[in-house]
Amino acid sequence: MARTARIATSIEAAAQPTVVVPVTFDDGEAFIAESVPLTLGGQSIPRTLSKEWCIKQGLKPDAGSAAVLRSLKDTNVVFVSLGFTYNSLEAYRLAGAAAVRAGGDGSVAFFLPTDGIDDPLAAAQALVTGALLVTYSYKGNDAITTFDVVPLGSPLPSVETHDDVTEGVARGEFVASGVNWAKFLVDAPAGYMSPKELAKQVQARLEEDAHVTVEVWTEPRIREERLGGLLGVGEGSAQPTRLVYATYDPHPDQTLPHIALVGKGVTFDSGGLSLKTGAGMMTMKTDMTGAAIVMAAISIASRLQLAVKVTAIAPMTENLPSDRATKPGDVLTIRNGMTIEVLNTDAEGRLILADGLCLAVEANPDAIVDIATLTGAQRVALGDDIGAIFASTDELAYYFDGASQRSGEPFWRMPIFAGYEHHVDSDVADMKNIGITGSGGMIAAALILQRFTDGQPWAHLDIAGPARTESPRGYTTKGATAFGARTIIEFLEAVADVGEKH
Repeated sequence: MARTARIATSIEAAAQPTVVVPVTFDDGEAFIAESVPLTLGGQSIPRTLSKEWCIKQGLKPDAGSAAVLRSLKDTNVVFVSLGFTYNSLEAYRLAGAAAVRAGGDGSVAFFLPTDGIDDPLAAAQALVTGALLVTYSYKGNDAITTFDVVPLGSPLPSVETHDDVTEGVARGEFVASGVNWAKFLVDAPAGYMSPKELAKQVQARLEEDAHVTVEVWTEPRIREERLGGLLGVGEGSAQPTRLVYATYDPHPDQTLPHIALVGKGVTFDSGGLSLKTGAGMMTMKTDMTGAAIVMAAISIASRLQLAVKVTAIAPMTENLPSDRATKPGDVLTIRNGMTIEVLNTDAEGRLILADGLCLAVEANPDAIVDIATLTGAQRVALGDDIGAIFASTDELAYYFDGASQRSGEPFWRMPIFAGYEHHVDSDVADMKNIGITGSGGMIAAALILQRFTDGQPWAHLDIAGPARTESPRGYTTKGATAFGARTIIEFLEAVADVGEKH
């Protein structure tokens, strides 16, 4: 569905087929802000909904719970729970999604009381983000509908508050559209979204973004740049390998904080000669999620006009078996000259990320962040709802902890345990590409990646589990989730804010 978000007046909103009123709970009762109109859609809107009424209508304190008062001819009124406070960003995301679901294919108007909100901009951004994320469908829909946000106050919101909500609505649309674009890239069948096509799609979008330059490296350039890990993984595929190198620099004449992002772009992962099972391959078009995320992040950063320089690097290839494919026991030479013995061709992500990290180091950023659907061990340890983060400094860990809380995407910090370095020792190369089977595989992968960061501040996000879901819920749709994209944006915003203060 082509749904957009906008600011609307009470009169404009009242004409929509669905209007939404948020409620907060206390001791089982639901309360409606005094600034909400007393009449909507021809129905009287009380200030309190009794505990008994809420139970009967199925309206619960859980954020995103909704009850619909349907009308045969006029506007439907929907009560949506924000939980127990007006100041939970996750509650607004869930409420936005619930409002859109209740409105079906029609336009929706959300009445937003601002008197009790500490940060109206952030609340409006979260509300619109949730509302637009839930509209995503790979198949698409040509219907043009709107999500109207009506800022309310007693008697009216201040000019400053109205401006904050207006900006929040715009920012929420930028974030959601970028994340939904990443989800589309991931959900596309691998037979269509080849490395070449993925690079083409990325280039087309980024060329529309202000202050962004983008290069697509073809195989001759990749060979010239000595990206042995990327070339080695792609040897088994007839599809040509690509690398996208993009830079966002809004103020080239100033010294801005500089973050390098590296994303894994394996458009299909069969495991190579270390072949996966049939069931294990079914969702392996998802293995380019990291590439989609870092390119979405640089695009969103541009559209939000963040005061931070971003370099985004995405190596893109397929991992397939053939007579040319890299064999277990082969040794690949990475860009910085270090060698890796490939004992399992299904541990390919770290090979292409190694080249990407070398390029990131050469860009001389203040910090490097990589994101990848890297290890099955991540899913075993943390499941499908929590991402893993490895941070080489406590400062980076602190930044990402805050970004994770603001985005609603949970990450858990894992140890970079040097005691496991011997797990990746090789007799014929600088390292091997796997650790000890069944023992700290996620940590071993991180230790391999760290060797290509040249000691620079670095964070590694492993999202193998949360990158896709078979069970839609909240504002998360079935299939690709682009989990981590919003956290990276929150991280970039925080970095930009600190840079502006200094």
